[in-house]
Amino acid sequence: MIDLIQQEFLSTFSATPLPVALTRLVCALIMGAILGFERERHGNSAGLRTHMLIATGACLFTLIAFDLIELPENEKSTLRFDPIRLIEAVTSGVAFLAAGSIITQGTKVAGLTTGAGMWMAGAVGLCCGIGNIPLAALATALTLVVLWMIRHIMPGDGTDSL
Repeated sequence: MIDLIQQEFLSTFSATPLPVALTRLVCALIMGAILGFERERHGNSAGLRTHMLIATGACLFTLIAFDLIELPENEKSTLRFDPIRLIEAVTSGVAFLAAGSIITQGTKVAGLTTGAGMWMAGAVGLCCGIGNIPLAALATALTLVVLWMIRHIMPGDGTDSL
């Protein structure tokens, strides 16, 4: 019984070996945490946990897509894979979440930067999922530069507003 469970667990990593999948998921989690920490530190509604989950989820969806490509021939005769659809689906899902963080009161808009950070966490997760961790790290670093430097160059009232 244990052998059957072990075989089932290990055989599911046909497209992306377990150590590679784990590395990509952990990198997405860490980079999402870096982005989320900045938001959390400034008291924004979508912070550390939200950004971590978005980045990790986007990475997971990418890994799932790779597994779908590797289905046996008889199972994928009706499967159509378009990598752009994956990007569109993750982008739309994250945009839906990000829209929930945006609040308008008259002419004042709050949460827009947090929403953009959530969107960026999704993109970072996609990068990690395809294995382009250096690009994800570069995007994370540039995002932090934007969030930190602009806050000091153009200090506002301390809110996440436009």
